[in-house]
Amino acid sequence: MTEELYWLVLTALMTSLFWVPYILNRIAVRGLVKAMGNPSPDDKPQSDWAIRAMAAHKNAIENLVLFAALVLATHVLGVGTPLTATMCMVYFVARLAHFVVYTAGIPVARTLTFAAGFLAEVILALNLLGLI
Repeated sequence: MTEELYWLVLTALMTSLFWVPYILNRIAVRGLVKAMGNPSPDDKPQSDWAIRAMAAHKNAIENLVLFAALVLATHVLGVGTPLTATMCMVYFVARLAHFVVYTAGIPVARTLTFAAGFLAEVILALNLLGLI
C-alpha cells in the first residue's frame, strides 16, 4: 500500500467515526429510544457542541470526496512522491484538528485547519497536473 493510500484509508476511517460524539449527546439529551426514533420538531435540542460536531462531520464528508479523488488519481497514475505522501498526512491531521476545533467552537482555528487541508489538496492537484 502506498503512503497516500494509507492516509486515505485512515482519513476515511476517522471520518466514519465522527458521528459518535454527537450521537452520544443525542442519547444523553433525548434518551436511547427517542434518539433511535425519527426526528420530530418536538425533539429536545442537542448541545451546541453536538450541533457543531454534526456540521464538522458533514464538512469532513464533503471534503473527503475531493481528497479521495486526488489520492486515487495520484495512485493510478503512479505520480506519488514524498511530497504527496506528506500532504496526505497533513490532510489527515488538518481534518482531525478541524473536527476538534469546530466542535469546540474555536472560529479562527477552524478556518486555519480547514485552509491547511485545502492547501494539501491543492498541492496534490498541482502534482497531478505536473506543475510541481
